[in-house]
Amino acid sequence: MQKRLKTLAETLGADIVGFCKLRKTVAGFAYAVSIGVKLSDATLKTIDTAPSFMYFQHYRTANTLLDTIAFRISREIEKAGFAAMPIAASQSLGKNNPYQGVLPHKTAAVLSGLGFVGKSGLFLSTSYGSKVRLATVLTDMPVENELPVIKNGCGSCTLCKNACPAGAIFGELPQENERNFDPEKCSRYMKEHFQDIGRGSVCGICIKVCPKNKL
Repeated sequence: MQKRLKTLAETLGADIVGFCKLRKTVAGFAYAVSIGVKLSDATLKTIDTAPSFMYFQHYRTANTLLDTIAFRISREIEKAGFAAMPIAASQSLGKNNPYQGVLPHKTAAVLSGLGFVGKSGLFLSTSYGSKVRLATVLTDMPVENELPVIKNGCGSCTLCKNACPAGAIFGELPQENERNFDPEKCSRYMKEHFQDIGRGSVCGICIKVCPKNKL
């Protein structure tokens, strides 16, 4: 079944696919399928000291593709007699909790062995560095990890911290249950300075400068 789901996801446009058992149940589910798509190199190059209209449009298109893949994967799992819940690429619990979703996509991706969380707070794929967007499918269908969880690979690099115009990145390795960047500070800066591009909803500078993208 995992092979079938992976083939389906890749056929629909996914670049990375992983499976994991969660450390604790989320919305009643104990397992997850992690899905990622690679962002365009040429589009990321249009980001300089601010996001570009091309990047904003590309970001939204990547989210739409991920949501479609997650939806299709969920349907396939349900056809096999199990329950599944697709979690949108861009998720939020609403105005009272705008910086948290049902499950951080990077949590499922890390547990699936697809990469690690960097000092930027971004998920860094072993295949594509920071230039990926993620979605997740929660399920009660038992799945097995195909890859081991890997160690953080940022080393002494602080390029993301130095490049962040909001000063929202601490430049430290993530600790258990602690953030290593300030999402509110990041969001506030985007809304104040990038309002004309996607109403201040994207930046991308930390993604562009990450040296892991050269992998």
